[in-house]
Amino acid sequence: MSGLSPFHVAFPVDDLDAARHFYGTILGCPEGRSDSDWIDFDLYGHQIVAHCVGVRREAVAGHNPVDGHSVPVPHFGVVLAPAEWQALADRLQAHGVTFAIEPHTRFHGQPGEQSTMFFYDPAGNALEFKAFADPDQLFAK
Repeated sequence: MSGLSPFHVAFPVDDLDAARHFYGTILGCPEGRSDSDWIDFDLYGHQIVAHCVGVRREAVAGHNPVDGHSVPVPHFGVVLAPAEWQALADRLQAHGVTFAIEPHTRFHGQPGEQSTMFFYDPAGNALEFKAFADPDQLFAK
């Protein structure tokens, strides 16, 4: 998957210190530029920006059924190599992060088989990280 362009996503948080701890310490994202109202983070080479909106809001609009699980929508994350995905799952578990959907493999034996996990940041934003044993399955039908 080399050669992909980095994506940029901005998302709301209600507490920049909590966001700094979660994304910086727990997820291990290096911090980039920051201001009194926002922080840039490097999420596996992608630019994500936590913008403080000052009030707690419902970050998840709803859920959709996917392979027997109720997937929070919206969500964002990164497709990792399997070893990186497992290392992240282990890191999150070591930090006591509660999973909305525990790390597991979905679509067993089907096109698009993948390892996935869902969890929330302190502001309630849903994140999904996934991995494919065969990267060519990313867009498989």
